[in-house]
Amino acid sequence: MIEELLADLAAESAELRALVAGLSDDGWRTPTPAEGWDVATQIAHLAWTDDCALAAATDKARWDGIVAQALADPEGFVDRAALAGGAVPPAELLARWDIAREALASALLAATEKLQWFGPPMSPTSMATARFMETWAHGLDVHDALGVAAQPSDRVRHVCHLGVRTRGFSYAVHGEQAPAGEVRVELTAPGGAVWAWGPEDAEQRVTGPAWDFARLVTQRVHRDDTALTATGEDADHWLSIAQAFAGPPGKGRTRA
Repeated sequence: MIEELLADLAAESAELRALVAGLSDDGWRTPTPAEGWDVATQIAHLAWTDDCALAAATDKARWDGIVAQALADPEGFVDRAALAGGAVPPAELLARWDIAREALASALLAATEKLQWFGPPMSPTSMATARFMETWAHGLDVHDALGVAAQPSDRVRHVCHLGVRTRGFSYAVHGEQAPAGEVRVELTAPGGAVWAWGPEDAEQRVTGPAWDFARLVTQRVHRDDTALTATGEDADHWLSIAQAFAGPPGKGRTRA
């Protein structure tokens, strides 16, 4: 499982790297949908987060130092790291990302215990899934900024899986109690297969394109701009608050 995940993460990263590698200096400074973040900031955030995960997997002292910095500035810690990382020359930034993600992949393959993280500890497989989700989502931001359409692939299943698994978190981060009943999720993959989670006889259901679901749970699209269908009040409300990433509730996207 983790070998497949890491192979998909490598492929997703390679596509994004190829997209930005030939950019001019002005291209790297193109604003993205994330307020205050340009293309360089997006890549710097991925490099930094990969490096944080590497520290969590291999270097407790360095990881403890990262946590201390986060506790000292919980509101601005992530932005500060991304903006500082994005200020270096593009070649240096790409080299940092290359080194961090390749070292992290090796560390996750070798890991046998859960890794500490900013939230609950994560298994190596969960960490790889989270890294894929972030790489894919921030990659969409870069594509949007550059006016280049992202090509859907079945690798997006990892994001969909995480989106389903984080249903309870979506309620918790909004200060709500998740309903007891389960939701059946049936999504059509870019390649045409149907992916399903949850009991077949569940009354609450979500159906539609997997690409739309993944964009929604990463808050890269307004719900009204998707072809997703919710059956049942609980399923409908979930889609209005869905969030697969850690941290406070995001602002989401405005309607196109």
